[in-house]
Amino acid sequence: MLSRLGALLQEAVGAREPSIDLLEAFVEHWKGITNYYIESTDENTPAKKTDIPWRLKQMLDILVYEERQQAAGEAGPCLEYLLQHKILETLCTLGKAEYPPGMRQQVLQFFSKVLAQVQHPLLHYLNVHRPVQKLLRLGGTVPGSLTEKEEVQFTTVLCSKIQQDPALLTYILEGKKTVSRKKASREATVLPKEAASSKDKDHPHNKALDRGPCGARALNTQLPAEMDEPGGGVGESNLITSLIGLCKSKKGRVALKAQENLLLLVSVASQAAATFLVQSSPCCPAIVEHLCQLYQSLPTFLDPADIAALEGISWRLPSAPSDEASFPGKEALAAFLGWFDYCDHLIREAHTVVSDALAKAVAEKLFAEILQPQLLHVSEQSVLTSTALFTAMLHQLCSPALLREAVAFLLGKDQQPAAPEDSPHTLCAHLIKHCDHLSDEISIATLRLFEELLQKPHEQIIHSLVLCHLEGRPYVARGSPEPESYEDTLDLEEDPYFTDGFLDSGFQRPTKPPPAPAANPDGKTAVTEIVSSQDLGFPGGDWIRHIRPRCLRTVPGVQLPSGTLGLAPGSPTTGPP
Repeated sequence: MLSRLGALLQEAVGAREPSIDLLEAFVEHWKGITNYYIESTDENTPAKKTDIPWRLKQMLDILVYEERQQAAGEAGPCLEYLLQHKILETLCTLGKAEYPPGMRQQVLQFFSKVLAQVQHPLLHYLNVHRPVQKLLRLGGTVPGSLTEKEEVQFTTVLCSKIQQDPALLTYILEGKKTVSRKKASREATVLPKEAASSKDKDHPHNKALDRGPCGARALNTQLPAEMDEPGGGVGESNLITSLIGLCKSKKGRVALKAQENLLLLVSVASQAAATFLVQSSPCCPAIVEHLCQLYQSLPTFLDPADIAALEGISWRLPSAPSDEASFPGKEALAAFLGWFDYCDHLIREAHTVVSDALAKAVAEKLFAEILQPQLLHVSEQSVLTSTALFTAMLHQLCSPALLREAVAFLLGKDQQPAAPEDSPHTLCAHLIKHCDHLSDEISIATLRLFEELLQKPHEQIIHSLVLCHLEGRPYVARGSPEPESYEDTLDLEEDPYFTDGFLDSGFQRPTKPPPAPAANPDGKTAVTEIVSSQDLGFPGGDWIRHIRPRCLRTVPGVQLPSGTLGLAPGSPTTGPP
């Protein structure tokens, strides 16, 4: 009874309570934020101690509640007010000014929650993606920023939205140069019409003559220089550069989350988005540049044993194992191998367009420009360290695209024999010579490099290092018939009475001389020549007891006795059958 009475009283109070105007409440909270900057005089009060966080929270709740009351796909009055009055633009300006202290952190949290909780698509609006771009340019550039946690949450929301709708990539990655080009293109299309109309009034007789040159001249003079540059906006700070900056964070969780966000970004399923990511963003250059910086920060000499101890490091756990012995450059080596493993994982999981472009960038910038001069250097110390480092990279390499580039870097793009005498100026020829180096350490390190290379699943590796040297030699008899079964023969041979009946048989060698082995063009002795040159003539028939019948069929130029041991008839024989 008491519970029912309480419910009735609550319904009565709710019925008498006046309905709240959501738009009025939303505007009131926004005005409360702007009035703070008008009335406040204390510049040292942190933003957390003001009513700004509470008012931003109320504005977010109103937007979410209003959307639930609206039909699907319709924008409510509060959301329209947010877009029309450029509230996000104003908040971005307040965050940039960092007044009151900690305001940027509050703005990042508000942006992240609005984009994540409001289901209505917002990033297509100019008044949304433009402040998003400005906010991205504020963070991610300075390592150790106080807002790293909020920045990585903000980028997580953006990458999730792009994963759902790859078309948003062009809106978010659009930089200052791209925006200026669009404005200039719009002005260029309007100005020729205005100029032509004004000239028509002044000189009507030259109407057809003046219109063409004026339009072409206007297009050439009004468009900025950035229009001629492909991939505009590559140098601008945007989502890519923010993620790369966060990947360099000293905080492990922040760096790991940023790497996961970048991995989510490059794995977009859209062909157009992947092409835009390669051609119009600093994605591949920024990733490879950081890899080269980590490589160049390594000490000039590292013990190959120390490098081998960290070969199994993962990008998810980039710190060096604590149980390993400490040595100079351990942390730098762990950071480099961890980022190389991350690049390999990116290439394996990314879209094919991004994967190929990133693999080529690694091969050009790291392998060809940095690693190759060290492998060919006259300094033994440089050769030893670079060989051990490249072996460690091969050990971690799993992506097919990067493996293809690494094989082309080492062996060349053509499947030619990797012999020093054939191509003495190639990298592989130098490495083969290093296998017989005066320094035992360099020889062992180079042999280990080839051992690691031969374990990789690539056809050109086996072909260039092994098969090319065997094709011209008759090691394998092509088209030879299948060997017959000699199970009964073997049983007879093991019989102790087998040899008694043939002691005086006097088996003779065949009268027909064995055919001379064909001369090899390269002057190398074939296996068949070596076998046929052996003296197989034992006294009487004793040689048949020393050579198994299965082996006799493989020796060229030797004919077996007919009717003996179940072998093929037709050969001369003496003695009893």
